[in-house]
Amino acid sequence: MDKKNFVVLTFVRKKSRIFAVVKIELAIQLFEQYAKTERRLANGTVRYYIAVPKQFSEFLFSQQITDLEQITSQEVRQYQMLLMQNGTAPSTVTKQLAALRAWFKFLRRQKLLGRDIMAPIAPPKAPKRLPIAFRENEAEKIYADIFPNTYDGELDKLVLRLLYETGMRRTELASLTLADIDLSGLCIKVLGKRNKERIIPIEPELAAHIGRFISMRNDMLATLEEQQTQDKGQRATSNERLLVNSHGRPVSDNMVYRIVERYMSVYSNAERTSPHIFRHTFATHILNEGANIDAIKELLGHSSLNATEIYTHVSRQHLKETYQHAHPRALKK
Repeated sequence: MDKKNFVVLTFVRKKSRIFAVVKIELAIQLFEQYAKTERRLANGTVRYYIAVPKQFSEFLFSQQITDLEQITSQEVRQYQMLLMQNGTAPSTVTKQLAALRAWFKFLRRQKLLGRDIMAPIAPPKAPKRLPIAFRENEAEKIYADIFPNTYDGELDKLVLRLLYETGMRRTELASLTLADIDLSGLCIKVLGKRNKERIIPIEPELAAHIGRFISMRNDMLATLEEQQTQDKGQRATSNERLLVNSHGRPVSDNMVYRIVERYMSVYSNAERTSPHIFRHTFATHILNEGANIDAIKELLGHSSLNATEIYTHVSRQHLKETYQHAHPRALKK
C-alpha cells in the first residue's frame, strides 16, 4: 500500500476485534482489485460492480459521510428511496442493491467493516418481465443480402449469425480466439462467467461461413503487416482473436452492441435491440422447436435451471399468440 493510502487507515477495537477505518474511495479501489484479480469477473461485470459503489459514494458524500464506519442501513434505505423517486426501474434497483451487498460482503470478509449493513435491506418487488426476443422473420433478416460487400460487412454478418445461432453473450463472442473454433468438429469453445467453459455445437453452414471469414481475416492482417500500419503489440493481440475489424483491432463488447443496433433497429419492431436479445431469441426459438430445457441451460451456460425456466413462459406466450392468430374459434371473437 502506498503512502497516500496510509493516511486513510487507522484501527479501532470493537468487541475484542480490530477493524480498519477506511475511506470509502479506498474501499472501492480494493473491491475493484479483488473483482479483477481474485474473482476474475468479466470486464463488464467489474465495471458495473464498481460503478454502483461509486454512485452510492456520491450520495454518501452529499450526506457528509466519507468513512465506512459512518455508513448504516439507514443510508442504504435512503439511497434506495432516492433511486425509486427518480424513476429507476425496480429491477435496476435490485441489481444495484446486489452490487452493494457484494461490496459490503467483501469489506466484512477483509475485516474492514464490522457489521452486515445490508441485512435489513429488502429489494423492491417488481413484476416479472418476460425477456424480449426477435421474431423468427426478423431474425431471418440477417441471412438476407443486407450487408455491404466488404470485409466489415462480412464481419457484421458473422457477428449477428454467431449471436443468433449460439446464444453466447457479447463478451464471450468478442473474446473468441482462433483456438476456440473447431471447424472440423463443428463446435466452439466458450469461456463464460467465472471462467466456466462450455462447448457449443454449430451447423456446417455456419462453420463454412467462419472458415471463409478466417481466410479473409488472415489476408487482411497480412496486408496490414506488409504496410506496417499496425504496431507489434497490437498485432499480436489481434492475431489471437477471431473477430478483428478492417484496421486489425479486436472487436470490443461495445462494437458488438453497435453492430446489432445498426441492423436490428431497422429490421426489427422489438422495443429494444441489443446482443442480449439475440441470446433470448436463440433460447426461445430452439425451445419452440422442441429443445429440452436442460440442454438449453447447458448451451447458455446458466449455473441454475431457474435462470433458464423463464423461456418456458416465453414459449407459452408464443403458443398463445399462435392460437389467437390461427384458430378459427379465436378468430371469430
